[in-house]
Amino acid sequence: METIAPALMTDHYELTMISAALKDGTADRRCVFEVFTRRLPTGRRYGVVAGTGRLIELIRNFRFEQAEVDHLRSAGVVDETTANWLVNYRFTGDVEGYLEGELFFPGSPILTISGGFAECVVLETLILSVLNHDSAIAAAAARMVTAARGRPIIEMGSRRTHEHAAVAAARAAYLAGFASTSNLAAGRAFGIPTTGTSAHAFTLLHDDEPTAFGSQVAALGKNTTLLVDTYDISQGIRNAIAVAGPDLRAVRIDSGDLSVLAQQSRELLDSLGATETKIIVSGDMDEYSIATLAAEPVDMYGAGTAVVTGSGAPTAGLVYKLVEVDGRPVVKRSENKATVGGRKTAVRRHKPTGTATEEIIYSQGVPDHQPNDRMLQHGYVADGEVLAGPTLAESRDHLRQCLISIPWEGLKLSAGDPAIPVVIVPTA
Repeated sequence: METIAPALMTDHYELTMISAALKDGTADRRCVFEVFTRRLPTGRRYGVVAGTGRLIELIRNFRFEQAEVDHLRSAGVVDETTANWLVNYRFTGDVEGYLEGELFFPGSPILTISGGFAECVVLETLILSVLNHDSAIAAAAARMVTAARGRPIIEMGSRRTHEHAAVAAARAAYLAGFASTSNLAAGRAFGIPTTGTSAHAFTLLHDDEPTAFGSQVAALGKNTTLLVDTYDISQGIRNAIAVAGPDLRAVRIDSGDLSVLAQQSRELLDSLGATETKIIVSGDMDEYSIATLAAEPVDMYGAGTAVVTGSGAPTAGLVYKLVEVDGRPVVKRSENKATVGGRKTAVRRHKPTGTATEEIIYSQGVPDHQPNDRMLQHGYVADGEVLAGPTLAESRDHLRQCLISIPWEGLKLSAGDPAIPVVIVPTA
């Protein structure tokens, strides 16, 4: 699969700042940058941290090849001093942040990057592009998983997004609780279970529907899923059971009034003796359409466009801001974009029952620990060396536990306040 060199994820303005900082001697000043969001997307009550596992590997391999630097030099983007700095670039700083699968809220310092100014600022575009994309997908997917109430969901959105984004989206959706993906590259790269059915084109290829179904069953056996809505759904189900028998694994419906069709299809399958044959529905599914089918005899969902586009919120709205220079807090005072200075430390406070009550964020302060508090930040990189981090399976389980811990109102699909309040304790 084609890959993109991490160092190509750099914006012109980052190199402008680095060139100037190298010239005036401030490039190595010790700085702290933080990633956070000022607000959640409209209608959302929590965000989900996703992409950190991918990001840390990209930071580890972040290099400027000579050919890339030569291009920047010939294009007049950088001078000779900056070109030499880029060729020799290695990140030597520290990275800590929330675990993948952790929930976040406005102001949560989900990633903290510290080191020399230049070595940190050059990572801004890379960090934001990964975290904004993956966190948006994971948040949308988590809402769909909640709406599905334990029924599996297949990620099927590869054809609705960029080819590289498709793989990352499959990973983020799986982290959020999706059961599988149709994207084979994601299956290979991240060990995600893959699944899929045929498309209408396969049915149309054959002279009639029974012939198409017979061909698929002959090749794949009865543990397959037949797409039954190319022509008439009721006749399609009859043809499917006539060809495969009552022990066919599943049928898929991709169009129409799914509430009505699911009921009718279940009744028809049962009447044909196919009481164990599952019903999979797909076709522009999002958290709201999944929720409307909660009472219907649907066994599995397929989600595509909505999940890979964040279901209306394609970015998590994360920003990357300088908050400390040489141990001194710095703040941005722009209207509606003000920041809180100083390195933050975050804890999640819980009741004895395990229900989360609030998030406390300390700026250059020591947390006032109480029983049932949980520290939220984990070390990912120390002095340029990558530390052991959670596996995708562990992050998936962590998110499941986090969603259990928030008050039930925080899981509603309707608009409302963040699931828990955030209290920021400023620098003394």
